[in-house]
Amino acid sequence: MSAETFLTLGSFLKWIGIILLPLLLLPLLTLVAPKAFARLSLILSEQIDRVTSAFLSVAIVAAICLFLLQLAVVIASYAFALSWTWLSELVIYAFATVFMLGAASALKDDAHVRVDILRPRFGENGRNWVELAGTYLFLFPICIRILTTGEQGLARAWSLFEGSRESDGLPLLFLFKTLVPIFAILLIAQGLSIALKAALRLTGEIAPEDHLKSTTSDHYGA
Repeated sequence: MSAETFLTLGSFLKWIGIILLPLLLLPLLTLVAPKAFARLSLILSEQIDRVTSAFLSVAIVAAICLFLLQLAVVIASYAFALSWTWLSELVIYAFATVFMLGAASALKDDAHVRVDILRPRFGENGRNWVELAGTYLFLFPICIRILTTGEQGLARAWSLFEGSRESDGLPLLFLFKTLVPIFAILLIAQGLSIALKAALRLTGEIAPEDHLKSTTSDHYGA
């Protein structure tokens, strides 16, 4: 497949993203009309969580590869005085994959370091409002900014099938750079899931701190 084919696919995906942007308003719509949007919000949040978990599985495999590759680098360097650029780049790529693909799962499990020192002092509703406000004021704008500012550089990398600057490096730099928009998209999706859960809790559609442990059918009596 030619670079033009991939660029066309990228443009197509970009327009899909633009079309899906109104979905980011769904948590607010759920707050306004919970009965009309609660079921859709719950189903969408569950599906997003499943996708996030799937990418976490990829990140776990990358973490195992990272350990083995780094071990190989250390043995080759200290035991045999050997060094290969391509092997060192594989370590970098594996580490980036762990971080970029696992960040959304960390967000889902509330494993990121928080700086909102007042949040623990709030009640249940207060914490839910913090989740909504933080998602809309910080997470969405930053991730959308990442997507828009890196578009031209990523398109150039794909058009050239950009590789390593080293002669014995890997010809995969364009794939490495693609991890950045994937990272942003996953965080946007998981942020949407978190905002949906917060809206559902605020409207009483799911129990407080119920992180969708019950299934959709259980919740709606299906």
